[in-house]
Amino acid sequence: MDICDHEREHEEALKRLRATALSEEDLAIMCNLFKLLGDPSRMKIILALTEGELCVYHIVEAVGGNQSAVSHQLRVLKDNRLVKSRRDGKNIVYSFYDEHVSRIIGIALEHVVCEKG
Repeated sequence: MDICDHEREHEEALKRLRATALSEEDLAIMCNLFKLLGDPSRMKIILALTEGELCVYHIVEAVGGNQSAVSHQLRVLKDNRLVKSRRDGKNIVYSFYDEHVSRIIGIALEHVVCEKG
């Protein structure tokens, strides 16, 4: 392949990028998602929820925090539609908002394992 072929490939790639470019609003939403997931306290909660639905008590036990701090982080995650809650008797139980969150975390875990060799 000569330089001209590479230039054509690059021009085509650039056209595809321009055609599918995110709006500034969508880009901000995506960046906020990674910012939310970038906090260690919230990531511990998210990782605990990979095992399935959990009540606040068990999330606190899993992440080793205090109930007030965990509840605050759960509220942040819920307000940003990463987790959802429902009442189960006297307990509030949390789970992922949708399968997208689970897939993002699964891919991130795969990457971590792959990087370790």
